[in-house]
Amino acid sequence: MKQNRDSITLKSAAEIEQIRAAGRVVAATLDACEKACQPGVTTRQLDDIALSTFSSLGATGLFFGYPDYQPRSGYPRHTCISINEEIVHGIPGDRIVRDGDLVSIDCGVRLNGWCADSARSIAVGNASSQARRLVEVTKRALTQAIDAIRPGMRWSAIGSLLEDLAERERMGIIREYVGHGIGRSMHESPKVPNYRVKSGSAEDFLLQPGLVIAIEPMLTLGKGQTLTLRDGWTVVTRDRRLAAHQEHTIAVTEQGADILTLP
Repeated sequence: MKQNRDSITLKSAAEIEQIRAAGRVVAATLDACEKACQPGVTTRQLDDIALSTFSSLGATGLFFGYPDYQPRSGYPRHTCISINEEIVHGIPGDRIVRDGDLVSIDCGVRLNGWCADSARSIAVGNASSQARRLVEVTKRALTQAIDAIRPGMRWSAIGSLLEDLAERERMGIIREYVGHGIGRSMHESPKVPNYRVKSGSAEDFLLQPGLVIAIEPMLTLGKGQTLTLRDGWTVVTRDRRLAAHQEHTIAVTEQGADILTLP
Protein backbone atom coordinates (compact mmCIF):
# COMPACT_ATOMS: atom_id res chain seq x y z
CA MET A 1 0.00 0.00 0.00
CA LYS A 2 1.07 3.59 -0.46
CA GLN A 3 -0.40 6.85 0.70
CA ASN A 4 -1.04 9.61 -1.80
CA ARG A 5 -1.00 13.27 -0.91
CA ASP A 6 -4.75 13.22 -0.14
CA SER A 7 -4.27 10.44 2.48
CA ILE A 8 -6.05 7.97 0.22
CA THR A 9 -4.45 4.55 0.49
CA LEU A 10 -3.79 3.00 -2.92
CA LYS A 11 -3.62 -0.79 -3.11
CA SER A 12 -1.17 -3.00 -4.97
CA ALA A 13 -2.35 -5.64 -7.44
CA ALA A 14 -1.76 -8.35 -4.83
CA GLU A 15 -3.76 -6.43 -2.24
CA ILE A 16 -6.63 -5.95 -4.69
CA GLU A 17 -6.73 -9.73 -5.20
CA GLN A 18 -7.06 -10.14 -1.43
CA ILE A 19 -10.02 -7.74 -1.45
CA ARG A 20 -11.50 -9.68 -4.38
CA ALA A 21 -11.32 -12.88 -2.32
CA ALA A 22 -13.30 -11.15 0.43
CA GLY A 23 -15.67 -9.82 -2.23
CA ARG A 24 -16.41 -13.32 -3.48
CA VAL A 25 -17.51 -14.24 0.04
CA VAL A 26 -19.78 -11.20 0.15
CA ALA A 27 -21.30 -12.15 -3.21
CA ALA A 28 -21.92 -15.73 -2.07
CA THR A 29 -23.53 -14.44 1.11
CA LEU A 30 -25.84 -12.07 -0.75
CA ASP A 31 -26.72 -14.81 -3.25
CA ALA A 32 -27.77 -17.09 -0.37
CA CYS A 33 -29.78 -14.33 1.26
CA GLU A 34 -31.48 -13.32 -1.99
CA LYS A 35 -32.49 -16.93 -2.68
CA ALA A 36 -34.02 -17.17 0.80
CA CYS A 37 -35.69 -13.77 0.63
CA GLN A 38 -39.23 -15.04 0.11
CA PRO A 39 -42.55 -14.19 1.76
CA GLY A 40 -42.67 -15.63 5.28
CA VAL A 41 -38.98 -15.53 6.12
CA THR A 42 -37.92 -13.27 8.98
CA THR A 43 -35.07 -10.82 8.67
CA ARG A 44 -33.37 -12.63 11.57
CA GLN A 45 -33.44 -15.85 9.53
CA LEU A 46 -31.82 -14.03 6.60
CA ASP A 47 -29.18 -12.64 8.96
CA ASP A 48 -28.52 -16.16 10.28
CA ILE A 49 -28.09 -17.42 6.71
CA ALA A 50 -25.57 -14.64 6.07
CA LEU A 51 -23.58 -15.46 9.21
CA SER A 52 -23.57 -19.16 8.38
CA THR A 53 -22.47 -18.48 4.79
CA PHE A 54 -19.58 -16.14 5.39
CA SER A 55 -18.41 -18.03 8.48
CA SER A 56 -18.31 -21.28 6.50
CA LEU A 57 -16.06 -19.53 3.98
CA GLY A 58 -13.62 -18.39 6.65
CA ALA A 59 -14.67 -14.76 6.86
CA THR A 60 -15.84 -12.56 9.71
CA GLY A 61 -18.54 -9.93 9.45
CA LEU A 62 -17.81 -6.23 9.55
CA PHE A 63 -21.12 -5.06 10.98
CA PHE A 64 -21.60 -6.92 14.29
CA GLY A 65 -20.39 -4.61 17.07
CA TYR A 66 -19.62 -1.71 14.72
CA PRO A 67 -18.10 0.81 15.33
CA ASP A 68 -16.05 -0.11 18.42
CA TYR A 69 -16.53 -3.93 18.39
CA GLN A 70 -16.63 -4.02 22.19
CA PRO A 71 -18.77 -6.64 23.99
CA ARG A 72 -22.46 -5.69 24.25
CA SER A 73 -22.06 -2.50 22.25
CA GLY A 74 -22.33 -1.39 18.68
CA TYR A 75 -24.51 -2.72 15.87
CA PRO A 76 -26.35 -5.85 17.07
CA ARG A 77 -26.54 -8.07 13.96
CA HIS A 78 -24.38 -9.33 11.10
CA THR A 79 -26.14 -7.68 8.16
CA CYS A 80 -28.30 -4.65 7.60
CA ILE A 81 -31.74 -5.55 6.22
CA SER A 82 -33.96 -2.61 5.36
CA ILE A 83 -37.54 -2.96 4.13
CA ASN A 84 -39.63 -0.58 2.02
CA GLU A 85 -39.21 2.97 3.41
CA GLU A 86 -36.08 1.89 5.30
CA ILE A 87 -32.97 3.02 3.43
CA VAL A 88 -30.03 1.54 5.33
CA HIS A 89 -29.02 0.04 8.70
CA GLY A 90 -32.26 -1.85 9.30
CA ILE A 91 -31.68 -4.28 12.18
CA PRO A 92 -32.66 -7.92 11.46
CA GLY A 93 -35.19 -9.35 13.90
CA ASP A 94 -38.65 -10.88 14.00
CA ARG A 95 -40.04 -8.84 11.14
CA ILE A 96 -41.52 -11.08 8.45
CA VAL A 97 -40.82 -10.41 4.79
CA ARG A 98 -44.15 -10.09 2.98
CA ASP A 99 -45.17 -10.49 -0.63
CA GLY A 100 -44.53 -7.18 -2.39
CA ASP A 101 -41.86 -5.89 0.00
CA LEU A 102 -38.74 -4.15 -1.23
CA VAL A 103 -35.87 -5.63 0.80
CA SER A 104 -32.34 -4.19 0.83
CA ILE A 105 -29.56 -6.40 2.21
CA ASP A 106 -26.14 -4.96 3.02
CA CYS A 107 -23.20 -7.23 3.87
CA GLY A 108 -19.52 -6.66 4.58
CA VAL A 109 -16.81 -9.16 5.57
CA ARG A 110 -13.14 -9.36 6.42
CA LEU A 111 -11.10 -12.24 5.01
CA ASN A 112 -7.39 -12.61 5.74
CA GLY A 113 -7.29 -9.03 6.96
CA TRP A 114 -9.00 -7.48 3.92
CA CYS A 115 -12.52 -6.09 3.64
CA ALA A 116 -15.27 -6.01 1.00
CA ASP A 117 -18.77 -4.56 1.09
CA SER A 118 -21.81 -4.90 -1.16
CA ALA A 119 -25.57 -4.44 -1.05
CA ARG A 120 -28.53 -5.26 -3.22
CA SER A 121 -32.25 -4.52 -3.23
CA ILE A 122 -34.81 -7.22 -3.98
CA ALA A 123 -38.42 -6.73 -5.07
CA VAL A 124 -40.17 -9.69 -3.40
CA GLY A 125 -42.92 -11.62 -5.14
CA ASN A 126 -45.68 -9.44 -6.51
CA ALA A 127 -43.97 -6.15 -5.79
CA SER A 128 -45.49 -3.04 -7.33
CA SER A 129 -44.31 -1.73 -10.67
CA GLN A 130 -43.02 1.35 -8.84
CA ALA A 131 -40.91 -0.78 -6.51
CA ARG A 132 -39.51 -2.79 -9.41
CA ARG A 133 -38.71 0.38 -11.34
CA LEU A 134 -36.95 1.85 -8.31
CA VAL A 135 -34.79 -1.26 -7.97
CA GLU A 136 -34.00 -1.26 -11.70
CA VAL A 137 -33.04 2.43 -11.77
CA THR A 138 -30.84 2.08 -8.67
CA LYS A 139 -29.06 -0.88 -10.28
CA ARG A 140 -28.66 1.17 -13.44
CA ALA A 141 -27.20 4.06 -11.46
CA LEU A 142 -24.53 1.80 -9.97
CA THR A 143 -23.76 0.20 -13.34
CA GLN A 144 -23.58 3.58 -15.04
CA ALA A 145 -21.14 4.89 -12.44
CA ILE A 146 -18.91 1.81 -12.70
CA ASP A 147 -18.93 1.81 -16.51
CA ALA A 148 -17.98 5.49 -16.67
CA ILE A 149 -14.90 5.23 -14.45
CA ARG A 150 -11.57 5.91 -16.16
CA PRO A 151 -8.23 6.69 -14.53
CA GLY A 152 -7.49 10.39 -14.53
CA MET A 153 -11.12 11.40 -14.12
CA ARG A 154 -12.32 13.06 -10.95
CA TRP A 155 -15.20 11.61 -8.95
CA SER A 156 -17.19 14.82 -9.45
CA ALA A 157 -17.92 13.68 -13.03
CA ILE A 158 -19.35 10.37 -11.78
CA GLY A 159 -21.38 12.05 -9.05
CA SER A 160 -22.94 14.28 -11.68
CA LEU A 161 -23.95 11.23 -13.73
CA LEU A 162 -25.67 9.74 -10.69
CA GLU A 163 -27.58 12.90 -9.86
CA ASP A 164 -28.53 13.46 -13.51
CA LEU A 165 -29.99 9.95 -13.71
CA ALA A 166 -32.00 10.42 -10.52
CA GLU A 167 -33.38 13.70 -11.84
CA ARG A 168 -34.32 12.21 -15.20
CA GLU A 169 -36.15 9.37 -13.47
CA ARG A 170 -37.79 11.80 -11.01
CA MET A 171 -36.34 10.00 -8.01
CA GLY A 172 -34.83 11.32 -4.82
CA ILE A 173 -31.16 10.73 -4.07
CA ILE A 174 -29.89 10.18 -0.54
CA ARG A 175 -27.18 12.66 0.42
CA GLU A 176 -26.64 11.96 4.11
CA TYR A 177 -25.11 8.52 3.46
CA VAL A 178 -22.36 7.94 0.91
CA GLY A 179 -19.87 5.38 -0.30
CA HIS A 180 -16.33 5.04 1.02
CA GLY A 181 -12.82 3.82 0.48
CA ILE A 182 -12.21 0.27 1.69
CA GLY A 183 -9.26 -2.03 2.29
CA ARG A 184 -7.78 -3.05 5.63
CA SER A 185 -10.73 -1.22 7.20
CA MET A 186 -14.34 -1.06 6.09
CA HIS A 187 -14.33 2.72 6.02
CA GLU A 188 -11.29 4.46 4.60
CA SER A 189 -10.79 7.71 2.72
CA PRO A 190 -12.25 9.00 0.50
CA LYS A 191 -15.95 9.51 1.08
CA VAL A 192 -17.79 8.74 -2.18
CA PRO A 193 -20.84 10.97 -2.65
CA ASN A 194 -23.71 9.78 -4.84
CA TYR A 195 -24.50 13.28 -6.05
CA ARG A 196 -23.00 16.24 -7.90
CA VAL A 197 -20.07 17.94 -6.17
CA LYS A 198 -17.96 20.82 -7.37
CA SER A 199 -14.86 19.78 -9.28
CA GLY A 200 -11.80 20.24 -7.12
CA SER A 201 -13.83 20.66 -3.93
CA ALA A 202 -13.04 18.86 -0.67
CA GLU A 203 -15.58 16.16 -1.63
CA ASP A 204 -13.90 15.52 -4.98
CA PHE A 205 -11.00 13.13 -5.60
CA LEU A 206 -8.92 11.71 -8.42
CA LEU A 207 -9.72 8.27 -9.84
CA GLN A 208 -6.33 6.56 -10.09
CA PRO A 209 -5.16 2.97 -10.46
CA GLY A 210 -5.04 1.24 -7.08
CA LEU A 211 -7.94 3.20 -5.65
CA VAL A 212 -10.51 0.84 -4.09
CA ILE A 213 -13.91 2.26 -3.18
CA ALA A 214 -17.42 1.06 -2.36
CA ILE A 215 -19.97 2.84 -4.56
CA GLU A 216 -23.48 2.70 -3.13
CA PRO A 217 -26.24 4.82 -4.66
CA MET A 218 -29.46 5.02 -2.66
CA LEU A 219 -32.57 6.28 -4.45
CA THR A 220 -36.14 6.87 -3.33
CA LEU A 221 -39.52 7.52 -4.90
CA GLY A 222 -39.73 10.62 -2.73
CA LYS A 223 -37.56 13.60 -1.96
CA GLY A 224 -34.57 11.88 -0.37
CA GLN A 225 -34.75 13.37 3.12
CA THR A 226 -33.94 10.93 5.92
CA LEU A 227 -34.80 10.19 9.53
CA THR A 228 -33.16 7.80 12.01
CA LEU A 229 -35.57 5.69 14.06
CA ARG A 230 -35.49 5.41 17.84
CA ASP A 231 -33.43 2.21 17.67
CA GLY A 232 -30.54 4.51 16.80
CA TRP A 233 -29.69 2.67 13.58
CA THR A 234 -32.52 2.29 11.08
CA VAL A 235 -32.60 5.13 8.57
CA VAL A 236 -35.91 5.74 6.79
CA THR A 237 -37.18 8.20 4.24
CA ARG A 238 -38.79 11.11 6.03
CA ASP A 239 -41.78 11.00 3.65
CA ARG A 240 -41.98 7.18 4.05
CA ARG A 241 -41.64 6.60 0.32
CA LEU A 242 -39.84 3.47 -0.90
CA ALA A 243 -36.03 3.39 -1.00
CA ALA A 244 -33.49 1.13 -2.75
CA HIS A 245 -29.76 0.56 -2.26
CA GLN A 246 -27.14 -1.03 -4.52
CA GLU A 247 -23.43 -1.34 -3.78
CA HIS A 248 -20.25 -2.86 -5.16
CA THR A 249 -16.65 -2.65 -4.06
CA ILE A 250 -14.52 -1.74 -7.10
CA ALA A 251 -10.88 -1.11 -7.94
CA VAL A 252 -9.82 1.57 -10.40
CA THR A 253 -7.48 0.08 -13.02
CA GLU A 254 -5.63 1.41 -16.07
CA GLN A 255 -8.63 0.30 -18.15
CA GLY A 256 -11.52 1.46 -15.94
CA ALA A 257 -13.21 -0.20 -13.00
CA ASP A 258 -12.87 -3.79 -11.81
CA ILE A 259 -15.82 -5.05 -9.70
CA LEU A 260 -14.46 -6.99 -6.72
CA THR A 261 -17.74 -8.17 -5.18
CA LEU A 262 -18.78 -10.68 -7.83
CA PRO A 263 -18.95 -14.49 -7.46
